[in-house]
Amino acid sequence: MLAEWWTPFEDFLAKERRYSRYTVRNYRQAFEDFYRWLAAADLWTRGLDSLDSRELRDFVIEAQRRFDRRTLHNHASGLRTFFKFWMRRGRLRKNPLAGVPLPKLEQRLPKFLTEEQMKLLLTGPQRLLENQSLDAPSAWRDRLVMELLYGAGLRVSELVGLDYGAVDFDSGVARVLGKGRKERLCPLGRVALAVLVKFRDEFAKRTAPASPVVVNPNGRRMTVRAVQLMLKRYLALAGLPLDLTPHKLRHSYATHLLNAGADLRLVQELLGHAQLATTQVYTHVSVARLKEIYAKAHPRA
Repeated sequence: MLAEWWTPFEDFLAKERRYSRYTVRNYRQAFEDFYRWLAAADLWTRGLDSLDSRELRDFVIEAQRRFDRRTLHNHASGLRTFFKFWMRRGRLRKNPLAGVPLPKLEQRLPKFLTEEQMKLLLTGPQRLLENQSLDAPSAWRDRLVMELLYGAGLRVSELVGLDYGAVDFDSGVARVLGKGRKERLCPLGRVALAVLVKFRDEFAKRTAPASPVVVNPNGRRMTVRAVQLMLKRYLALAGLPLDLTPHKLRHSYATHLLNAGADLRLVQELLGHAQLATTQVYTHVSVARLKEIYAKAHPRA
């Protein structure tokens, strides 16, 4: 019975909405957690259509003991989508989560690297190459990874999914598939493009249109996990916090653009954000940075 509720919804997420496997996995975790709570409270056998907002409030209160607020919000978002899916198909009459309050999210500003920290991080592969701790193909591949994450603002999943056929070397623009398999154009930047051309011409074994740009030593497409581990090596080398992820290079890209005066709508387009509100968090970072500079520099601060 569990599968008959989940499987059609999973197909909808993956095939119609074209969500990534990571998003589908997160939705499944939310659904399975909700099912366990229903089973423990002896509510599953009554049927989902019998649930009301009072019972969902109990679920939210209990879930706060197990999840932080952001995870709880993500789970609730997945369950709302689940309920709406089955309402549209006539199997549920109402969405029991409608109107159920969630704990307020704390405003967390995204972590990012300063321009000086980015410069130091990006010199890591060359430093290892010069002291013979790394061979040339690996050093240039590692630099290419970081230049594309920072120079083009790519998500790590977009980076590892990038093929040579998606790059227009004449214009210096890449066609990437973002969330929901939405396509957008990303300028690579002068430096990232130069590193990509050097890597392609001197070290790449295959450059056919369907060949991956970022590869492991065996020439296979690099994994997200491999990129994460690679970055930690260079963070340690630069003396930077090891909890910084590839996504923080994307945060740095957005923050540095806005600090230099880039238009918010343009940054939204470059990042592939569906909602402007998602991009606006970086303006808070920029304002916070301006206040910090003011406090240090102005005699009346």
